Amino acid sequence: MRQSLFDTLMHAPWGGPALLDGALVLDAFAGTGALGLEALSRGAARAVFIDNDDHALAALRRNIDACRAADRAQAIRADVLQPPRGTPQTLVFLDPPYGAGLVGRAVATLRAAGWIAAGTLIIAESSRLEEVQDDGKLAQKVHGAAQMTVWRESDGAG
Repeated sequence: MRQSLFDTLMHAPWGGPALLDGALVLDAFAGTGALGLEALSRGAARAVFIDNDDHALAALRRNIDACRAADRAQAIRADVLQPPRGTPQTLVFLDPPYGAGLVGRAVATLRAAGWIAAGTLIIAESSRLEEVQDDGKLAQKVHGAAQMTVWRESDGAG
């Protein structure tokens, strides 16, 4: 799924290498940080990772060190549904647990906390059975039990 996601970001008419070059990335429900770290390896300027699981955060911090990205990465222990205040990011990756309907709720809380603004590109991975964002959808791909949905936050959101 990650390879397909980054292929889409690199080759879609609305994407391309400039999309990641200098990007500010939020990897929410970060787990081991694979999406944010991949974005950093492809030219993103900075990545913030949010997760509330201590074991995942320990693995994430090891991965940040292994990628020599400590100067461009910040790991935050927080619930994505009750995030700390942030600043608008260029790209937001969401990979919540499947089947809990968390994508829409996470977008709302991250928007309210300042992480998402008009123009932010949001990439969500969810169960293919979950309904995710219809307005402004740029891409949607299904891979087995998972789906990836990409959209750009509109001016009218919120």
